[in-house]
Amino acid sequence: MSSPLGQLMLYASDEALTEVRWSESKTETEADKSTNNALLIEAAKQLSAFFLGTLKDFDLPLAPKGTVFQQRVWEALSMQEFGTFTTYGDLAKRIGNPKAARAVGGAVGANPLPIIIPCHRVLGAGGAIGGFSGGLARKLTLLAIEGIGE
Repeated sequence: MSSPLGQLMLYASDEALTEVRWSESKTETEADKSTNNALLIEAAKQLSAFFLGTLKDFDLPLAPKGTVFQQRVWEALSMQEFGTFTTYGDLAKRIGNPKAARAVGGAVGANPLPIIIPCHRVLGAGGAIGGFSGGLARKLTLLAIEGIGE
C-alpha cells in the first residue's frame, strides 16, 4: 500500500496480520498476492485512517513471529497509548526485567509489525530519538502524527 512513509508491504496468514515491511518499490507479484485478502484490505484501511489522524487504536488480529522474550516486549509495547512514549528502560521494567533495556531495544528493533505494534513510541533515555527499522525520518513522521515531541 502507499502511505505517507512510502510503500508498505502487508503480510497475513488466514487468521492474522504477520508483518509490515518498508518497501522502496512495489512488485506486481507481491501486490497481486494481497488483492483479495479481507484482512489485508482491513489492515490497509486502518493504516490509512491512522495516517489521516482519525484512528488511534488498531483493531486487527496479530501474529508476529518471534522469541518468547520478543513476544513479551511486543505485547507490552502494544499497550503504549497513542500520543505517549516510553523508554527502553521503562519497557524493560514493565516486562519485569529492569536490567534488560538493551535486550528490549533488540526486540523493539525486530518488531515485524511496525506502526501497528508502535515501536516508534520508544525513545532512548533522556528523550533521545533512538533508532527505527524504517529510518529516523519515518519515526519522526509517526511521532508527529501522534503529536509526540511537539
